[in-house]
Amino acid sequence: MSIQIFILSKLMEDNNYPYKLKKQLSEPIPLDQLGGLTESKLYYHFDSLAKQGLIETVKIIKEEHRPDKQVFAITEKGREELPKKIYKLFENAKAISDMVVGLESIKYVDRERVVEILEKKIKNIKAHWEQISHLEKQIQIDEEHKKFAEFVSGYVSTRTEHTIYWLEELIKRIKQGDI
Repeated sequence: MSIQIFILSKLMEDNNYPYKLKKQLSEPIPLDQLGGLTESKLYYHFDSLAKQGLIETVKIIKEEHRPDKQVFAITEKGREELPKKIYKLFENAKAISDMVVGLESIKYVDRERVVEILEKKIKNIKAHWEQISHLEKQIQIDEEHKKFAEFVSGYVSTRTEHTIYWLEELIKRIKQGDI
């Protein structure tokens, strides 16, 4: 989904073609390589978006001794669907790293709604942590497994605190307009 959001967001700015977008993704930081985005995956998502009626071919550039370049534009339906896809990305994200493309495209959605989604995530994480904490107190752990249980508990506790901290930081920065 994030690749499709990236494509639609770029087409909101200007008409474009797949190879040019891939090149933009790789400079100056090779985000395409970091994300495992190949040209074939990018073309697949362009094709998928076209089949959904979210983008359309507006021009074909013919060059001698080179394949034709299809230039795409976002459709009205694509403009309507982009915010829905961005909200869904935030709702489904398991970590902030899953939200990067949505954060990059935040100008196309209501920031307050994004904040509400993130606040709900924090609330759910805290509720889940509370539930787990109560279980930990009820379980009897024998000496053989005590050190392992302490390790796992420490890891989960630290990771949960870390996640909450960074979600709260993200919310703060969105509210301040820094993101």
